[in-house]
Amino acid sequence: MLLFKKIKDLQNHLSTLTGTIGFVPTMGALHTGHISLIAKSKEENEFTVCSIFVNPLQFNNTSDLQKYPRTLPSDMELLVSAGCDILFAPDASEMYPDTKEPELKFEVGALDSVFEGALRPGHFKGVAIVVHKFFMIVNPSNAYFGLKDYQQCMLIKKLVTDLKLPIVLHFEATLRENDGLAMSSRNTRLSDIARHKAIRIYEALQYAQAHYRTQNITMLEQRCKSWLDEEPLYRTEYFNIVNAETLLPLHSLAEPAVALCAAFVDEVRLIDNLVLN
Repeated sequence: MLLFKKIKDLQNHLSTLTGTIGFVPTMGALHTGHISLIAKSKEENEFTVCSIFVNPLQFNNTSDLQKYPRTLPSDMELLVSAGCDILFAPDASEMYPDTKEPELKFEVGALDSVFEGALRPGHFKGVAIVVHKFFMIVNPSNAYFGLKDYQQCMLIKKLVTDLKLPIVLHFEATLRENDGLAMSSRNTRLSDIARHKAIRIYEALQYAQAHYRTQNITMLEQRCKSWLDEEPLYRTEYFNIVNAETLLPLHSLAEPAVALCAAFVDEVRLIDNLVLN
């Protein structure tokens, strides 16, 4: 596996390649979910590029940015074992050489005013800026994302559509631990007790999936949220069932639907979702 830290060096190398490029952008602290995206890319492309970059623009909480795990040596070992061809691991000054905030002519729209967008002001703008920069740098044929960050996937879909980028997006199903907990780098911050309790999120999502066609949606949302908050370690920010494309309220059970949840479990913020139909 080749490691690049400079945009120019990476682009010079990529210009010598013939064949499709699959791209897997990450913030590091890699786990089996990330590696499954690498495997998918390797199946479908001649070359696979992974990026590791903790993007400061998408953190509106400085403490959260500082606490985010940075495990480049072990991440590289995993990528080598997975057969990744190229790792791009720039620092912030390489991605954002100017002191002023980068601009992107793209309107995030309603996605910036609900759920993660509402709770983390500026987060999706930061995501859109960095993903667009990576797309321009790598120029991939295909790009791979995990559906655990569901709202982010919908944002990236809008970005590619609105800017007419020649990239095929692949959104892969959330990988889960044996007990159902969605794989996440944040799971490493859970205490043993909190880790055991964290599976409640997936259990609530499964309950919503089983009952959303037969129960009043608003009452079902409240029931699931209340059940989570019965556990003292929980502080649930939202539990909602919405249109899977727009993330707006459902008007009909014929619409595609997704249940979205965000909760603090012993002060570690976890998000998860489940497509319902």
